[in-house]
Amino acid sequence: MKRLLIICLLLLAGCAITDSSKAPVLDKDAKWALLPMENHTETPQAALRMEAITETIFRVKGAMSLETYPSVPNQDSLFEPADAKAVEAALGWAQQSGARYAITGTVNEWRYKTGVDGEPAVGVTIKIIDVQTRQVIWSAAGGRTGWGREAVSAVAQKLLEKLTDSIRLK
Repeated sequence: MKRLLIICLLLLAGCAITDSSKAPVLDKDAKWALLPMENHTETPQAALRMEAITETIFRVKGAMSLETYPSVPNQDSLFEPADAKAVEAALGWAQQSGARYAITGTVNEWRYKTGVDGEPAVGVTIKIIDVQTRQVIWSAAGGRTGWGREAVSAVAQKLLEKLTDSIRLK
């Protein structure tokens, strides 16, 4: 009985749901562009936090020629201005800069749930675009919750690592 309880607890640890397309092998030596992420949450700067984690994950994978879009945050608002128009403008910048791949996505949830435990919850989408054709060549979506004392950023990092795990850079 104890074993069954332990197994159930382990299965529930860090509950996550993910879905992604088949990842192609991508050129790590190509020029990469990190575009703005869209924030569809009520959490200020959630997309900026996701961008920082995503940048690090792709650099660790080998995309050393990764350039971040030089956006200028609106000082009058805690919420970043990234929307579909901003992402489209950034894609134009990526094309002009000679980037081959662009990374963007959305943050759909980034918060601590209300209640006794205050569990962290994150929901994101992420995609890689072939800059020249503007075709999405890979995409993924996922959501994950953590334990009461876990940081939202730690849950987000685990989720983004899981989502991008199948991507191979050669």
